Amino acid sequence: MAKTYGVAIIGLGVIGRRMLTNMPQQGRLAIVGGWDLDPAACARAAADFPGLAIAASAEALIGSPQVDAVYIGVPPRAHGLYARAAIAAGKAVFCEKPLGVDLADSRALVEVAREAGAVQAVNLSLAAARGVSAMRAALAEGSLGPVAGADIRLHFTRWPRGWQASASWLAGRAEGGFTREVATHFLYLADALFGPGELIAASAAYPGDDGRAETHVLAQLDFGGVPVTLAGSVGGAGPDLVEFTLWGERRSLRLSDFYRLSASAGEGWENALPEIGNPALDAYMLQLDELVRMLDGEAHVLPDFATALRVQELVEGILAD
Repeated sequence: MAKTYGVAIIGLGVIGRRMLTNMPQQGRLAIVGGWDLDPAACARAAADFPGLAIAASAEALIGSPQVDAVYIGVPPRAHGLYARAAIAAGKAVFCEKPLGVDLADSRALVEVAREAGAVQAVNLSLAAARGVSAMRAALAEGSLGPVAGADIRLHFTRWPRGWQASASWLAGRAEGGFTREVATHFLYLADALFGPGELIAASAAYPGDDGRAETHVLAQLDFGGVPVTLAGSVGGAGPDLVEFTLWGERRSLRLSDFYRLSASAGEGWENALPEIGNPALDAYMLQLDELVRMLDGEAHVLPDFATALRVQELVEGILAD
């Protein structure tokens, strides 16, 4: 019988609660318990997920002999703290992105994980998405023709988005902003499709000197010889826009709303995966299947800490410039 893995959930905000919902549905991931620094978040999770054990401390939960893997869904500044604790306890680590916000600390964390031989990955949620697999396959078979480049386009009417209102840190320059929270996923995708990236030029605009996150970014990058542009903004009436377009000379592919794949040969865009009714949920579950493969010691597509560090270096370079 295949092993069921016990998981500790560190951080009971929006994404931690998503894990509480989806992990048990995977079939081989069992929630051992949860913990959050905010007692109110713990109380809400205990009420909404009957049977969830709320630990007295993160350390106690991480150290539980029932725990095989630690999921870390706290604000980015604390990712390294709990990742180190999990590694020291000999547990596998599944950490939210970005790896961190301090590059020196993240570089040191990568070395800690490497020296310990830790089983670890970062939850860059496009890694196993069906649309991304289709992009990989198209590139491998050459069906797009020569690649002209890729564009990342982001626009948000307000930041943070309404469903993120409880995560106040997302509004601040120190840990938040849409470049870290959203662009990170698509810079990772460019890395995964084309190879490590180089930042050529960038600019970021901030609304003032009060610590609020960026409102506009522009960046030109090169990933393995493929030009990639990033343009992002906040403000104005209208729908949010989240797009990654892979431009091929014969055929192009576009991810919109993170997971919806469309294709074009020059006459408009058509749904390339019409059989997938809920692409977001499909991607979440595929990601958890990859997590189980990692825990089984099998080949998987989840990005490791070193890959996430490469992306973090690009993100922090864009924001610094």
